Amino acid sequence: MGTSFFLAIYNVMTKVASFVSLGFIHFDSESEDPLYRQLYNSIRHEILAGRLKPGSRLPSTRGMAQELSLSRNTVVRAYDQLMAEGYLEGQIGMGTCVARDLPEEMLTVMGTKAHTELESSHDGTLEAKPILSQRGEAVMPIPYRWEMSKSGAFSTTIGEMNEFPTKVWEKLLISSWKNLSSEELSYQSSCGYDFLREVLATFLQTSRGVHCTPEQVIITNGAQQALSLSVDLLVNPGDQAWVENPCFNGIRAALAAVKAEIIPVSVDSEGLNPEEGIEKAPHARLAFISPSHQYPLGVTMSLSRRLQLLHWARQENAWIIEDDYDSVYRHSGPPLAALQGLDQSGHVIYVGTLSKVLFPALRIGYMVVPPDLVEPIHTMRAHVDRGSSILEQVVLAHFIDEGHLARHIRRMISLYQDRQSVFIEAVQTYLPGLLTVEPNDTGLHLVGWLPEGADDQVVSQELAQSGIDAAALSSFAHEPLVRSGLVLGYAAVPKLAIIQSVQRMKPILERCVNS
Repeated sequence: MGTSFFLAIYNVMTKVASFVSLGFIHFDSESEDPLYRQLYNSIRHEILAGRLKPGSRLPSTRGMAQELSLSRNTVVRAYDQLMAEGYLEGQIGMGTCVARDLPEEMLTVMGTKAHTELESSHDGTLEAKPILSQRGEAVMPIPYRWEMSKSGAFSTTIGEMNEFPTKVWEKLLISSWKNLSSEELSYQSSCGYDFLREVLATFLQTSRGVHCTPEQVIITNGAQQALSLSVDLLVNPGDQAWVENPCFNGIRAALAAVKAEIIPVSVDSEGLNPEEGIEKAPHARLAFISPSHQYPLGVTMSLSRRLQLLHWARQENAWIIEDDYDSVYRHSGPPLAALQGLDQSGHVIYVGTLSKVLFPALRIGYMVVPPDLVEPIHTMRAHVDRGSSILEQVVLAHFIDEGHLARHIRRMISLYQDRQSVFIEAVQTYLPGLLTVEPNDTGLHLVGWLPEGADDQVVSQELAQSGIDAAALSSFAHEPLVRSGLVLGYAAVPKLAIIQSVQRMKPILERCVNS
C-alpha cells in the first residue's frame, strides 16, 4: 500500500501575506515518479482544476521545502518546470504566483473535468477520454484478442515454440551481427533486405506455386501491415470490398480504417461464393480471400471459384488480396498451389507471414505484388516506417537459404498432424453431443460446432474464465452465421494437455449448452 499524507495549511507571520493552502499536495511512496514530479503534478492539477486561482501566491522554494521535508532542489525543479510551461510566474515583491494570463476557457473546461475524469488520476496527472478520428472509431468495435491462455489451449495465434531450433537461430544471429557491414547498418530499402527477398521468392515458387521475381517481394512487419498497406494504397473511402463471412478480423479493421464499405460474402464448402459477391457489389474495388485454408472455417476454395474470381477481377479491374497464412502445413499430400499462381493479369496481391511457421515475435511478413505496384508500395512503405529490422531479415535469409526452414516445416507437419488426431479423439470421447469437430488436411486449427441454439460468445467467455482460449466463431462474422461454434487451435498444446483441456471444457459446455 502506498502511504500518503496531507499537509497542514502553511502559516506565515502576520506581517507577510498569507500563502495558499498546501493541503492538496499528495505523495505516493510507491510511485515510480520522483518527488519533484509528484509535486509538479499536484500543483499543476490544482491550477487546471481552478482551485489555485491566477495570482495566488505560493511559498518560496526554501519555505516549501522546509514545510514538506523535501530538499530545496526538489522544489526548485518542480517550480522551474511549472514556470517553463507557463503555469507559474515570478512577481517582484510577491515571489512565486500562479500565472495571471492562463486562458479562462481552459480553466473552466479543465475545472469541470477535474471533478469527473481528471480526479480519477492517482498521481495528480490529468486524464481525459481521447477523441478518436473517424478511422479510430471505426476500428474500435472490431474484436481483437489481446491475451491468450498461458497453456496455449486452444489459441489459434501460435504454434509450438518449444520445437523451434533456437540453437541454429542463435548461431545465425551471432554470425549475422558480426558480419553486418556499415552500409547494411544504414537505412535500407523499405522493400526489404535483397537477399531475403531472393530466397523468399525461391521458397514461394517451389512451395506455394507463386509466380514472382525477387523485386515483387516486399518484406513487412507481419501480415497485418501488408494488408493495411494494400488497402491504404488501393481503396478510397466509400469503395466496396468483398470479405469472406466469417473472416480474419485484421482485414475488416484495415477496411474500416479507410471507411470502405464492407460487403460480406458467404463461405461454404467451396470457399467464398463469387456469384454472391457479384450480385451484392459487382463493381467492388477489392476482394479479400484465404483460398487455401479459409480463416476461420478451414475450407479450401474450389478451382472453378478461383477462376471465376480471377475473371471478375480482370473484367472489373479489381484487386484480390490472397491471405496465405498457414497453408504450408498440409497434413496429407503437397500444399495446394496459391491462387496467385493462376493470375495472368496482375490483379492478385499475395500476403504471407512467418509468425506461425517460426515464432510470432519475429514480426516478419511479406507480400508479393504485381510489377506495377512495386514502386507505389515501396513509396508508401517508406512513408510508414522505412522498413523492417535488418538483423532479423539477415538471419531469416540465411535460415531459409541453408534449408533450416524447410526442415523445420517438415518436422512440425508431423507433430501437428499427431496433435490434431489427439484433439479430435479427445473431443469425440469427452464431449459427445456438446462439440463436433472434423479433421482438416491443412492448418493449425479446427472449428468446433456447438449444438443448435448455443451462444458461442457466452461459451467462449465462460471457457476463458477457466483459462481456455476458444474464440467464438461469430466474433469473426460481419453478418449472423447459420451455426455457432468455437475456433480451436491445437498446435501449441502437448498431447496430454490437449486431453486435460478438453476434459476441463465438459462441465462448462454442459452448463452453457443446456441452460
